[in-house]
Amino acid sequence: MEPFYYNHMNKNQQAAYRAMQQGLTNLSDEFQIPRLEGKDLSNVFFELRLDHPEIFWASGFKYKYYPDSPNLILIPEYLFDKGKIREHQKAMGARIEKLARPAMKLTELEKERYIHDFICEHVHYDKLKKPYSHEIIGPLGQGVGVCEGIAKSVKILCDTLGIWCMIALCGNNPEKGIKYRHTWNIVKIGKTYYHLDATFDNSLGKCLQTGEKIRYDYFNLDDKAIFRDHEPLIAPAPACTDSDHFYYKEKKLSFTKQEDVYKRSLQAAKKGKTLTFHWRGGYLTREVLAELCAQIDVAAQARGRAAAISVNWPQAVLQVRFVDAAQPVETETLEDI
Repeated sequence: MEPFYYNHMNKNQQAAYRAMQQGLTNLSDEFQIPRLEGKDLSNVFFELRLDHPEIFWASGFKYKYYPDSPNLILIPEYLFDKGKIREHQKAMGARIEKLARPAMKLTELEKERYIHDFICEHVHYDKLKKPYSHEIIGPLGQGVGVCEGIAKSVKILCDTLGIWCMIALCGNNPEKGIKYRHTWNIVKIGKTYYHLDATFDNSLGKCLQTGEKIRYDYFNLDDKAIFRDHEPLIAPAPACTDSDHFYYKEKKLSFTKQEDVYKRSLQAAKKGKTLTFHWRGGYLTREVLAELCAQIDVAAQARGRAAAISVNWPQAVLQVRFVDAAQPVETETLEDI
């Protein structure tokens, strides 16, 4: 598949990208690339590794140059020694092939969900930021990763399964208390682009402690929905304009009427199952939430149960656990995921 970031570079940047890719793939100690300014050089190095997450061993670089030369000499920094890199390459290749094999015959949408669910079930979000947390070796090899490592893992599995995928990148926002850049994915299902943030769904499922780990609040969102709680992109990306294939809409779990919330709550309470749904009957204000909670509580009481409700405000998604009526419960809200 055509590398997305490479296609948005000028010719000089593309030449540097190709030289970097070759030098890093060959595990060279140093190699020449066309001369770029410092910021350009850093961007090409970073975007190369977004296009090619399989280059997980390159952690940084230094460079030197001669004033009259049109080239730079790049001196890459590697996470491991060369022998160890080759061992990890072999292990990663086998791991990716093993993970992809059961999904080979699925549809594109099923493949996307398979990858998403693997991340949510088997990867622990690692705030300690181990050296490998930003690369595929973290999530796929060690079961830990931060958003960059998770997005790279999603991409390499999509690449292997033939789904068009890129890594989206937004900036930090200190005024909002957002200290770090965030990365997620944009996938192309059929002819349409969607946002997929496996990191946010992973974090949601783990922090709610509901016993049902997998959430789909960030599965196939359009631009309008994702940017309710994601900062603007700082690098190019395709527009995602389709809101009709958001996961909860597809599964008929996106409600516009309070009576539908009541009916589905009644069904879930009877079976003691968790109900996760999206509200799109107007803005989810605190008043509307109170009305929905009242409907859910009435349904729960009708089945001799109590309702524990968690709210993802930006995406207007509620998760309801129906528990023994004697068990104390409270409504949780997720201001920050």
